[in-house]
Amino acid sequence: MKFLVFLGTVRDSTPPKPARLGERVAESCLNCLNERYSEHEFELIDALDFPSEDVFKPHFAYAKSQAPAHLTALADKITQADGYIIVSPEYNHSMSPALADLLNHFGSSLFSYKPSAIVTYSAGQWGGLRAAISLRTFLSELGCLPVSAMVHVPKAQEVLNSDGSMQEGEDEKSWFNYYSRTFSQLMWWAQASSQHSKNVDPHAMLKSFKTAPSQRNAP
Repeated sequence: MKFLVFLGTVRDSTPPKPARLGERVAESCLNCLNERYSEHEFELIDALDFPSEDVFKPHFAYAKSQAPAHLTALADKITQADGYIIVSPEYNHSMSPALADLLNHFGSSLFSYKPSAIVTYSAGQWGGLRAAISLRTFLSELGCLPVSAMVHVPKAQEVLNSDGSMQEGEDEKSWFNYYSRTFSQLMWWAQASSQHSKNVDPHAMLKSFKTAPSQRNAP
């Protein structure tokens, strides 16, 4: 199966230090995923590679021939993926605005009927837990329901090196066991949804909301 790891931060300056703390967390997750789930494919999608426009215009608002190539390429990857891993810091007790901006460029029909996993982090003691609460609702509305287990990395700058490896004194096996509780749930649900989608096409069962609000079948 194929999975996308979304890194939802674009801050690459200081203070506060260190810059790009989330990159360490994403790389650590990828290290675990590639070691323990090597039969699957994982790709990092960094929000920093998708700078915001002066005027927000989602991918689905363009004519097919006029959509920016980088958004179309990501739309194709989202469609082809079997699940998603969302890595987010906490801003004002909520998810990263850069992450929301990136994901909101794409319609929920691209994400629907596939699972997601939430990974949050912080430089403080709570590990971005409150961001995870808002992410649950956000991802559910996209249609990629998050699995019940979550990963939280408090004081990530004291746990991880800049390349995502564990700092001296940290037990990598214990951390990977912790990550795997969430990732194993993701793999199970991804396999189940992928197999069932081959038998029952969910998009044929319930049409996607693409052009008009009336497609939501609201009264």
